[in-house]
Amino acid sequence: MALTLIFSMKSINNSQDDHDQLAFKHIESTLHEAKPMASTRASRFLTQQEKNPRAADHCNKDIDEICGMEGKNASCCNNKCMELAYDKDNCGACKRKCVYTEVCCRGECVNLSYDKRHCGSCNNKCMPGGYCIYAMCDYA
Repeated sequence: MALTLIFSMKSINNSQDDHDQLAFKHIESTLHEAKPMASTRASRFLTQQEKNPRAADHCNKDIDEICGMEGKNASCCNNKCMELAYDKDNCGACKRKCVYTEVCCRGECVNLSYDKRHCGSCNNKCMPGGYCIYAMCDYA
């Protein structure tokens, strides 16, 4: 009787091991299946991606290529078309940067807080005899 009990427990144990091995084989096979990957990542938004504002139209200054930008003062700087009248990094000429407190107005670096011709914004003139203080004309 003891012998039959030992054999029956051994057969139950073997069948449970077979079941565990089958389960592990199924898990391993699903882990190693190759799934096709997309070549480019799709945007999760439906709108079209905006162009980088720092990326400008390319040009070549050596062959006197005309820039296609609108405005009178468009010029080719560092192989990019730039508006020299209002670009803070190329104000009036290529690579002429305005300091931190100034902006580019009409190709000039000006301080909007104290300039009578550009008080608070470009081309905002104060009245004759008036002053520009803290970007306001005739601040009292």
